[in-house]
Amino acid sequence: MGNGELKNVRYTAAYFRREEDLIAAAREARAAGFEIHDAFTPFPVHGLDEAVGLRPSRLTWIALIAGAMGLGAGLALQIWTSVYDWPLNVGGKPFNSFPLFIPVAFELTVLFSGLIAICVLLARNRLWIFSKRLVFDRVTDDRFVLVLKARDASFDINKAMVIFDRAGALRVIEGDQFV
Repeated sequence: MGNGELKNVRYTAAYFRREEDLIAAAREARAAGFEIHDAFTPFPVHGLDEAVGLRPSRLTWIALIAGAMGLGAGLALQIWTSVYDWPLNVGGKPFNSFPLFIPVAFELTVLFSGLIAICVLLARNRLWIFSKRLVFDRVTDDRFVLVLKARDASFDINKAMVIFDRAGALRVIEGDQFV
């Protein structure tokens, strides 16, 4: 999706006081056929991913693959240096003594997994150093925000307002600068 396409999209955001209200509004909005752009909360909310229709994250698989790469790199580095490149006979022990390789291999597993997972997370969510994102008021303190996407003229704001009122929305704002 290009930047020109994003400018034609409008968003409607509703503020809620309680997480139960947010989940109820998200479920009702999805059932009514609205496209949910995102939900913003001050802390993780159990069941919200199901309510907004998110698929399970692939980040765990990326971290697993990155950890396996780190493990392989750690073992390969140690085997290469200990067995092939510069073998040292220390106390008559074999050159490929795997118990000695465990600490370095473990540390590289954790390092690769953590760094690559964080980099993928930041890149996937477009959280660059100088990105200009709208931060919703009080969402880091005590408010919950549900953002609906209005791609075309078929978006019924009155129907959305009814859903938000039933769920107990405190405030509803509209705009195109929420992404």
